[in-house]
Amino acid sequence: MTVRADEASGSSMARKLARAALAVDPGCFDADVVAKAKICLLDFLSCAFEARPHPWSRQAVAIARAVANGATIVGSGTLASPGDAAFANAVMGHGLVREDMHAASVCHHGVVIWPTLLALSERTSLPGARFLAAAIIGYETGARIGRALMTSDLARLYRPTGLVAPLGAALAGSYALGLTEAAATSAMAIAANTSSGLNEWPRAGGSEMYFHPGFAARNAIAAIELAEAGALASETILEGEAGLFAAFRRQPAPAEIRLFASEPELMAVYNKPAPACNFAQTAAQAALRAARELGTADDIATVSIRVPEAAARYPGCDSKGPFRNALQAKMSIPFSVAAVLARGALEEDNYADIDDRKILRLVEHTDLQSESGLTAAFPAKQGAEILVGLRNGTTLRHRLDNVIAATSDEIRIRFRSSAAEVIGERRARYLEELVDDCATLPDASVIAAQCRLEPVEQRLRPAS
Repeated sequence: MTVRADEASGSSMARKLARAALAVDPGCFDADVVAKAKICLLDFLSCAFEARPHPWSRQAVAIARAVANGATIVGSGTLASPGDAAFANAVMGHGLVREDMHAASVCHHGVVIWPTLLALSERTSLPGARFLAAAIIGYETGARIGRALMTSDLARLYRPTGLVAPLGAALAGSYALGLTEAAATSAMAIAANTSSGLNEWPRAGGSEMYFHPGFAARNAIAAIELAEAGALASETILEGEAGLFAAFRRQPAPAEIRLFASEPELMAVYNKPAPACNFAQTAAQAALRAARELGTADDIATVSIRVPEAAARYPGCDSKGPFRNALQAKMSIPFSVAAVLARGALEEDNYADIDDRKILRLVEHTDLQSESGLTAAFPAKQGAEILVGLRNGTTLRHRLDNVIAATSDEIRIRFRSSAAEVIGERRARYLEELVDDCATLPDASVIAAQCRLEPVEQRLRPAS
């Protein structure tokens, strides 16, 4: 399927994107694309359930304003305004640093799109097929804009998720609610005005990274509701003299951005196997292969890591400490690799003790560099190479041409575990069924409602 965003000569880029998105038939997507959307939703919910106890999650929930007949905050009994619920759910979905990833836009679209649509689904009845199509459109829009906008220089300063995800979520929500072309255009333009998120946190040890998708989701809902109320925004917000591309990339916008000009961007999204920075994933996976050949980490003398330039340059990825919190360790490629080599595993517990002497010794003896071949292959492939020098003079070398994504089965297993711990095994199983049956649901709000600690009884049916 190809939807052109440039069919009307003289229209602004935002209007062309809105027109193209609003013309999408909810039933037009191939089965594999719809299945991928469902898996990404399960993965988002899995992260949100599991991250509930973390401080940033509790903080986001604490500032939500409870309202009657509001939107669900995952894993709680609180109903809040759509914007506040979206904020809290986005923060929790991002809370493990295990959210889905689109490498070419360096962006985590799912942690903004799903909270936005879940909150809107409880405000306005949405058929499940439209709910899923809206999400696919959101990924497509944010990813296409992000591909054109992001550079490694820009990503060192601004958080890509904060820059482009609000636009994708705003258009997704506009489609879901059936806004007019003019309103959807304004929603995108207003959302672009909220693009934000600075990348000082990896250096300073702050926790604001967790809140970036929260702001993006809440701002997307505000942009949609302002447009619904009649607010008019700058149609030339993307290509204008002071538009998104001029402001952030400092270059003119491309002549056109097409939605669904090739395989949907959702299919380029991968689900992380480990709760760490995207750019640490492949190197850590290569390190796991090396760890299986080791007798003990004490045998290691040196560690060399080769990654794409985008990975080596992303803030915090080259850090060798000192590490003041687990987030800094999760961002660090040297720490992530060293933890795998020291512990022989790739899991959340690798970051439980950031002062582990065995890990820090390896970090001290680690060298991280970009490699031209890996750089040339990125972002189509996100490879890495590990060379582990042993004290006996031998070298263990492992190279992966691309990251190994979490499988659907792995995602379902961790969803079942995290959801069951919060809402019980029976309801977790039913929630999974709802997501699997989403395309046939007459009202997608049952998905959000089932994520509450105390469900609305009239919305439930017995699990099979």
